[in-house]
Amino acid sequence: MIRTLLPLAAVALAACVQAPPAAPEQPAMVRICDDKGCSDRPRNSASFDATRDTNPEQTRRIAALSELGNKDPRAAYDLGLRYFRGDGVPQNSYQALQWMRSAGERGHPQAQLALGRFYLMGLEEMGSDPAEAEKWLSLAAGRGNKEATKLLAEASAAKKKNQADYKAWVDLNRTAWYGYWQTGYTYYWDWRPTGWYYRY
Repeated sequence: MIRTLLPLAAVALAACVQAPPAAPEQPAMVRICDDKGCSDRPRNSASFDATRDTNPEQTRRIAALSELGNKDPRAAYDLGLRYFRGDGVPQNSYQALQWMRSAGERGHPQAQLALGRFYLMGLEEMGSDPAEAEKWLSLAAGRGNKEATKLLAEASAAKKKNQADYKAWVDLNRTAWYGYWQTGYTYYWDWRPTGWYYRY
């Protein structure tokens, strides 16, 4: 009888023991960037509203500085820095670049230097663009900026290297490209003495 009761007791004891509740699974996060800023949000969320956490005073200050930035390149430069740093505004590399370009195109030397750095080093999701960096650094170096002159040499070397790498890649792959264009794609239509005929 003990032999019969022992397995039943083991089953009853096992039924009483419960596994601890599983920790809720955290949703995967994804970084979303748009013209309003960058934000980490759960992958499974339905929508994103960048304005929900802004206070009216901050919105008023940003609007006033934006209006001033449209008139004065120094304010555009300042706004570009603020967006780059996330100082008083949401950190936003796209807006930082737009405001810096606005200031640089109007001749602000520090903005031209900053743009040269942005394009030489890359900015968050944007990769390096040595040709664009060379353009902005040339403008800043032409105004006597020593740092821009030093960075201009780096940008020029990076641009030449990119061009040389691209040329080597094209030379290596050109035969394969032409061969594929000759045999890899087929025509849909054939010419016959009475006109064009669809093959398929």
